[in-house]
Amino acid sequence: MISSGAPEGMEPPAAGAAAADIRLAWGSATDRGLRRELNEDAFIAADPLFAVADGMGGHEAGEVASRECIQVLGTAAELAPGTRHATAADLLRAVREADARIRAKANSRAGTTVSGVVLTEAAGVAQWLVFNVGDSRTYRLGAGGLAQVSIDHSEVQELVDAGYITPDEALVHPRRHVITRALGTGGDSDPDFWTMPVHAGDRILVCSDGLTGEVGDGQIGRILASVHDPQDAAEALVAAAVAAGGRDNITVIVVDAATTPAAGDGPDHPPTAEATNGGSAHA
Repeated sequence: MISSGAPEGMEPPAAGAAAADIRLAWGSATDRGLRRELNEDAFIAADPLFAVADGMGGHEAGEVASRECIQVLGTAAELAPGTRHATAADLLRAVREADARIRAKANSRAGTTVSGVVLTEAAGVAQWLVFNVGDSRTYRLGAGGLAQVSIDHSEVQELVDAGYITPDEALVHPRRHVITRALGTGGDSDPDFWTMPVHAGDRILVCSDGLTGEVGDGQIGRILASVHDPQDAAEALVAAAVAAGGRDNITVIVVDAATTPAAGDGPDHPPTAEATNGGSAHA
């Protein structure tokens, strides 16, 4: 599925800047939480690609699946640092390669979710290209507030969509962790895609469900709106999830977009490179 435009409830921003005119600053943080022995999340934060994978499949197997996913995405030529021309077709090929590699390595006994965003360009205009498989999530904080861009592939999301339960009930539903789509396992592993014009001032959040399972969207939005530095915001969100119980691994990437400063303006906050399985990157 490829959708274009703003998420429901958010006004579409005015388009304009080319991808070359957008500068990004970002921060990231990860924690194994209070109940897990291993951190089976993996992530990459390296302009133009920001993605979180949440592995599943038992002791070490989930770690293998999430790491393999991020390694494949991170080595795709179309997603290499400094490039800003990836298409949904490019991402689909990379995700399908990751799926095949995970199945071959784990014999379909492990899987991973993945969600993220790529800064790219279409018709001369900078675009966010969001992709998702499973229940890791990508959000956008803009002029209209915080909006979830990705849509979970989970049993409870299907129940919410059908009107059987409310979003609040989904947070505590006994089937809330049952995933209906993942890489490395099952019959359906293709991602959904969304495209949105980039607007100066956008703040993107990519996270595993270790955050959203502990911290509601209201609190997430307040932290994102009040903590200016993206690294500080990422760490504050992880800390909030740990304080709320930390029942799962927690990984967060926060990405800020601005237009290139005019000559004579001060330098941007320096960006970071890639990190996976337990590392962190600082903007």
